Amino acid sequence: MASAPTPPPLLPVTNPAPGSSPAAAGGSDAPIATPALRLFLSRLSDSARRSLSDRRPWGELLDRSAFSKPDSLSDATSRLRRNLAYFRVNYAAVVAFALGASLLAHPFSLLILLGLLAAWCFLYLFRASDQPVVLFGRTFSDRETLLGLVGASFVLLFFTSVASLIISGMLVGGALVAAHGAFRVPEDLFLDEPNAAPGNSAAQGLLSFLGGPGSGV
Repeated sequence: MASAPTPPPLLPVTNPAPGSSPAAAGGSDAPIATPALRLFLSRLSDSARRSLSDRRPWGELLDRSAFSKPDSLSDATSRLRRNLAYFRVNYAAVVAFALGASLLAHPFSLLILLGLLAAWCFLYLFRASDQPVVLFGRTFSDRETLLGLVGASFVLLFFTSVASLIISGMLVGGALVAAHGAFRVPEDLFLDEPNAAPGNSAAQGLLSFLGGPGSGV
């Protein structure tokens, strides 16, 4: 007499707790904390917008009738100091343009720099504190991750042409700024008192996003 078929074994079923996401119930890793990155980009955009609002007209910067040879080194230094205070945002754009042109002329170095910045952002700066870095089955602590990124940055910057390109681009931009500031006569420039205050400088406005996404400021 044939025996009755054996019923399949019952699998345990666990119901997710109320309010828990399906990803958490399935045991998958939580997504990278994007609010910190979103807040950082928002602060960066706002800071850049506030700084660019202090930009002087480019026609005023390139007014050929306002150029003349300085009488002495002290005169050139005085002109440069006043022009730096007045055209600081324009000068920063000139240096950034020279730096960007230097990197764009060497796409491989640009890709290395972008990859390095992406590694810093996703492996350290904007990684959730409860998500350790796991590579090749090994879990790395925050200190090990930081040391690895610092070492990789040192190797990629100083054993490739990236550092030399950055330095050369900044030197070219600085030379253009110094030449313009020394030969531009600043007698017709009027520096607004609020903008002249150290606390309202364009550099502080542009770097205000460095307060950190998690600082709550």
